[in-house]
Amino acid sequence: MIKHKHLTEEERGAIQEGLDQGKSYRRIGRELGRDPTTIAKEVRSRRIFKKTGSIGSKFNDCVYRFECSEVRLCNLSCRGKPCKRCKINSCIKLCGHYEKDVCENREKPPGVCNGCKRRNKCTMEKAFYSARSAHDEYLHVLSESRSGICADEQEIARLNSYISPLIKNGQSIHNIAVNAKDKIMWSEKTLYKYVDAGVFDARNIDLRRKVRFRPRKSRHESLKVDRSCHIGRGYGDYLAYIQGSPEEHTVEMDTCHGVKGGKCLLTLHFVRAHFMLAFILDACTSAEVSAAFCRLRGVLGNELYAKLFPILLGDRGAEFSDPKAIEFDEEGEGVSRVFYCDPQRSDQKGSLESNHRFVRCVIPKGKSMNNRNQDDISLMMDHINSYGRTYLNDRTPYHLFQFLFGEDGIAAQEKLGANLISARDIVLHPKLFK
Repeated sequence: MIKHKHLTEEERGAIQEGLDQGKSYRRIGRELGRDPTTIAKEVRSRRIFKKTGSIGSKFNDCVYRFECSEVRLCNLSCRGKPCKRCKINSCIKLCGHYEKDVCENREKPPGVCNGCKRRNKCTMEKAFYSARSAHDEYLHVLSESRSGICADEQEIARLNSYISPLIKNGQSIHNIAVNAKDKIMWSEKTLYKYVDAGVFDARNIDLRRKVRFRPRKSRHESLKVDRSCHIGRGYGDYLAYIQGSPEEHTVEMDTCHGVKGGKCLLTLHFVRAHFMLAFILDACTSAEVSAAFCRLRGVLGNELYAKLFPILLGDRGAEFSDPKAIEFDEEGEGVSRVFYCDPQRSDQKGSLESNHRFVRCVIPKGKSMNNRNQDDISLMMDHINSYGRTYLNDRTPYHLFQFLFGEDGIAAQEKLGANLISARDIVLHPKLFK
C-alpha cells in the first residue's frame, strides 16, 4: 500500500471514475493501493457544491417545495404560476416559511452525487468530485505552501531587533550570520530575502555592496498566511451565512497602501450606505489591524459596534490573518463575523474597491502616507462621504448612513467625529492637505 505520497492526476481521475460508477472508498482504495481514509479525505476536502436543478425543474432546496402553494411573493405577474417554479428563485429569497433541505445520502459516504441514480430528478444542492478541478486546487496549494516568508510576526520582530541595528552600523549579513548563528538560527540567504522583502527596518540601500548590483528579475514574495484561519470563513460560507441572515448588512474591509513598508490605511466600507471609514496604520500587519478594531470597539462601545459591524468581508492578505482578534472582544464575547473573498477575486468586494478611487484622488497611488495622521485621514473621509453619488440618486453616503441606521448611525458619526462638508467646500484633490 502506497504511503506518504501525494495523489497524482491519474489517481484522481481513477477516483472520479470510481465515484461515477458508485464504488465505495474501500474499493477505490484497494484498486489504487491507497488507504480508504486517503480517498475519503481527498473527496471530502476537494468536492464542489453546485446549486443546480433537474431536467425540467429549477433549483429548489426548500423542505416544503412539493406541497408549497405560494404565489406572487415578488409582487410580479407570473400568470398564476406557483413561486416554486420561478426561474429567479424568488421564493427562496422572499418566503418566510423557507427551510433548507439537505440530502441525507450526501452526508453519508461517498458524500458526493457523482454516482447517484436520482441526480437527474433532484432539485437540491449537489456535491461533485472533479479530478481536473481537484488537481488544479492541489497544485495551487502546493505552490502557495512553498512561496512567501515562513515566519510569524514575533519571529520577524526578534530578527529585526537584532539584525537591523548591525546592518545600519555597516556590518554585512554574512558577517552577522557567521558570528550569531546561535541567536539568529536562519540561513544567510533567508536573511537577504527578508531584507529584500522589506520586512526589516534595514533596507537594501543599507547594504553597501548590494546597491551596486543590478536587481534580479524575481516574482514578488509576500508574508505567507496561515491558511487555517480561512477554514469556515470562505466566500461560499459568507454567501450561506447571509442567506440565513438577510437582515444583517456587510462591511467590506481592505488596506490602502502608499509606499512599500510605510504607513497604510485600513478602510471599512458599508456596502448598503456606501459610507466608508479609514484609519491610519503604522504598518500593514495583523497586529496593527487588530489594534485598530480594538480602538474602534472602545470608541463605539460593544453594543453599537455589534450593530454596525455584524459581518466583515476582507481579502486573504496577511494583515487579516487573525480573525479571532476581530470577531471577539476583550471579554471573549463574539461581536462580529469575519469572512474572506476567494484568492485573486477582488471583485467579490467590488463596492469597496470602487470607492478607493476617491481616496486616490486625494492620496495618489505611490504617494507616501508617513507624514499623515488620523486627523488628516478623518478630514479626507469627511469630504469623500459628503460627495453626492449618481447611483445614490445624488444623495451623499453621509445622509444615507443616517437613513439606514437611524439613531445608531447618528450616534456612531458623532462618536467617530464624522462631519458633513457643504457641497461648495468639498475638495477631492491632494491640495486638501495643503
